[in-house]
Amino acid sequence: EFPDSCIDLTVTSPPYDNLRTYNGFDWDFEALAKELYRVTKRGGVVVWVVNDATINGSETGTSFRQALYFRDECGFNLHDTMIYEKENPIPLTHNRYEQKFEFMFVFSKGKPKTFNPILRENSHAGKKQSGTFRHDGKNLTSRNSHNLTRKKSYRYNIWKYSVGRGGTTSDLYAFEHPAIFPEKLAEDHIISWSNPGDIILDPFIGSGTTAKMATLNNRHYIGIDISEEYCEL
Repeated sequence: EFPDSCIDLTVTSPPYDNLRTYNGFDWDFEALAKELYRVTKRGGVVVWVVNDATINGSETGTSFRQALYFRDECGFNLHDTMIYEKENPIPLTHNRYEQKFEFMFVFSKGKPKTFNPILRENSHAGKKQSGTFRHDGKNLTSRNSHNLTRKKSYRYNIWKYSVGRGGTTSDLYAFEHPAIFPEKLAEDHIISWSNPGDIILDPFIGSGTTAKMATLNNRHYIGIDISEEYCEL
C-alpha cells in the first residue's frame, strides 16, 4: 500500500536459511525484493545484511542468489559488496576456519543520490607519497613525490563491530530478539546513504535497531515486522 518512490534508504537484515525460527514466521523473498525496488526513490539505496547457513557441509549460497536477483530481476545496481566483520565472534567447532563476517550488499536505484563518506585517519599523513601504480591498467606510473598523504581518507568497505552484550547495544531488553545487528552498523549506513529528514525503512524491524538510530540521527523511520511481539519490543 506504499506509494511508488517514497523511501530514501532501507537498512535491514532479513531472516536467512532458517537459522532462527523468528516466532515461526516465514516470508516471500522475491515479492519483497520487487516491492523494495518499487518504493525506493530514484537514487535511493537498500542495505541488505545477510549470511548463509551451512547444510550438510556446504554453505547454501543464498546470499549470492539474493544479490543477483536484486540486480538481474528487480533492476537495482549492486553498488557495493561490503563485509561486516565481528570483532568477537562466537567460536564454533568444525573442520574449517572460524566464521567472522556477514555480507552487507548495498543496492542502489540508479546512481546513489547521497553519499556522506565516513573517514579514517591515515597513519602516514603528511608524508610524501611514493611507489608506483597502474594508472591506465597497463603501465606502471610513479606517484608524484611532491604530493603529501592526506590526514584522512574514505573508510574501507570492511567494517568491524563488537557484538553481543556490551557491544551490539546497551539496551539489554533488545536481546529478547534472537538476532540483532550492532547499532553502530545501522548508524554508519544511515549516515552514509541518507540525510536528515529522509525516510528510512526496515521491513524486518526486529528489536528496532534501525528505527532507534534513524531517530537519533534526525531521520524518519518506518519499521515493519510480522511478529506482534517484536513490534511491541
